[in-house]
Amino acid sequence: MALTASHSSLNVNLTPNKNPAHLAREVVQAALQYSHLPDPPPEEFYRRRAACFVSIKKQGGLRGCIGTLDPAETDLAREIIRNAQSAAFADPRFPPVVLAEVTLLSFSVDVLSAPERIDSHQELDCKKYGVIVGCDYRRGVLLPDLEGVDSIERQLEIACQKAGIYPGDKFDMHRFTVVRYDENWNPGQLPE
Repeated sequence: MALTASHSSLNVNLTPNKNPAHLAREVVQAALQYSHLPDPPPEEFYRRRAACFVSIKKQGGLRGCIGTLDPAETDLAREIIRNAQSAAFADPRFPPVVLAEVTLLSFSVDVLSAPERIDSHQELDCKKYGVIVGCDYRRGVLLPDLEGVDSIERQLEIACQKAGIYPGDKFDMHRFTVVRYDENWNPGQLPE
């Protein structure tokens, strides 16, 4: 289970009125229709700097997922706009999203806490913490609370595979929490 806003190290006083996952969907739809991208919502939640991931699923299977570990944009709204476009059109694992499939897609946005270095895998919980592994210039990331990732060992295995870190290699670890917004989230309720 991803952290709720009440348990997150993120600023819990900032709750959006506009669902971040809806913003991500609007960005992709506008880009596919060659329309003006949506303006950033005029809310304090979106004006802060924060890293995020945008995930796109098609009928339950991953269709795209791109994000940042450190904020790359001036505010969270622009971070979501950037990552939504990248997840839809630039995830190297998938062909670009096309307009005909938009109705089959679901979107979620994970807003990340600042990563913290950890010394042992015993400081992880695959349902609560995402993990960043690093060895030299290679890095791998895995979000928390993902279907099919039911152990710390599996979480580390996948993150290391993504980084090209081989069994037996020494690597650094960082953990982070997320506040996850899916398209079913409504203002006034705590996100996942």
